[in-house]
Amino acid sequence: MGSYVPATDADRAAMLAAVGVESLDELYAAIPASVRLARPLNLPEGASELEVSRRMQALAARNTVFPTLLRGAGAYRHFVPGIVPAICGKETFLTAYTPYQAEMSQGVLQAIFEFQTMVCELTDLDAANASVYDGATAAGEAAAMCRDRGRTRTLVSAGVNPQTLDVVRTYCAAVDAPLQIVPTRQGVTDLAGLADMAGQQDACLLVQQPNFYGLLEDIPALAQAAHAAGAKLIVSCNPIAMALLRTPGDCGADIAVGDGQPLGLPLAFGGPSVGFMAATAAMMRKLPGRIVGQTVDAEGRRAFVLTLQAREQHIRREKAGSNICSNQALCAMQAAVYLAAMGPAGLQEAARQSMQNAHALADLLCQVPGVRMAFPGPYFHEFVTTCPVPTGEALSALEARGILGGLPLEGELAGHLLWCATELNTPDEMRCAAEALREVCA
Repeated sequence: MGSYVPATDADRAAMLAAVGVESLDELYAAIPASVRLARPLNLPEGASELEVSRRMQALAARNTVFPTLLRGAGAYRHFVPGIVPAICGKETFLTAYTPYQAEMSQGVLQAIFEFQTMVCELTDLDAANASVYDGATAAGEAAAMCRDRGRTRTLVSAGVNPQTLDVVRTYCAAVDAPLQIVPTRQGVTDLAGLADMAGQQDACLLVQQPNFYGLLEDIPALAQAAHAAGAKLIVSCNPIAMALLRTPGDCGADIAVGDGQPLGLPLAFGGPSVGFMAATAAMMRKLPGRIVGQTVDAEGRRAFVLTLQAREQHIRREKAGSNICSNQALCAMQAAVYLAAMGPAGLQEAARQSMQNAHALADLLCQVPGVRMAFPGPYFHEFVTTCPVPTGEALSALEARGILGGLPLEGELAGHLLWCATELNTPDEMRCAAEALREVCA
């Protein structure tokens, strides 16, 4: 690898001459001088590929990669079969982007269609799309779907992930739509409080299943309460948990949303991810983004098309209810390949082992003096405990053993930790975590 050789004055002159100008100032003459940078960029001198690689590796080495994760809170580490990256890493899939000429992009359309079909099967709803960026964005888009002139307020359970709540709040603020928080009681949405609060101005109720504290909500009762007030019910759900729990559609939800990250997408320092949305047939025409439909071509062969196209990315932009028009096909395909590889039985087993490990971890942690469960209700693979010492001290003791412990909570639950376990956590890892916590608490 040789050293980087910058362009010479002769090189610059030749390039300027090739485009028909004599100087850089003349090249950028159309740009007002007031917005041009009048100084050199604050960048280091150029370097060879080897030098840059060494520098990047040194920076990457500063990251802490924990061998053991006992934290979730919206992003989860699950086993990903080797066939998933092997298929999705093929260049024909990896480089596919938005199908601008949709009918010519049958492969992309089929991948989106298969993802949509699997989301409908997971949620037991009638139609799904494939464009939203993540679960929080999907929740914001779902709330926008439900608003009309007479009903503008969004009710959100306090048991929803705070990051999802922040995104929904931003969506509502952008159109001056009111948002009201429904309180929780013993960690789950307070049905009595919801009944007192709901009214004719409410467009929808957003709840999470399992909720942010890992607890299972009574979705049928919440659906009944929302519908009694004339509002729609949106359920933000964990797709792995759906393998064991009653589906949103079966519980009476109008819209189901969530984050597809647990479905074969690695944590990868925060992304990328894919949101999913599914709705009843009555809400189908309000779904934002792309919807791929199945048809037959002139010769009777199976074919795919973009359907319901009179929407935000085409001819009705000024009347759009959403600005979503991108394409999450690669991440959606990865989720679809994961689901196909796991199958219903494999997905159920991953969910079952995750739940069993979480309950085993909770039992071990609660044997530490001063540690107890914060809420009494049933939970899936996350739960909240008290912490008898400052949470920072407890987490530091765990980090010393290569364990990323529970998420420290804030507000009324300050001093509590939100733990998570999946099928990848071993009994030895969980025992080690309990021992580390016992030592620091002693």
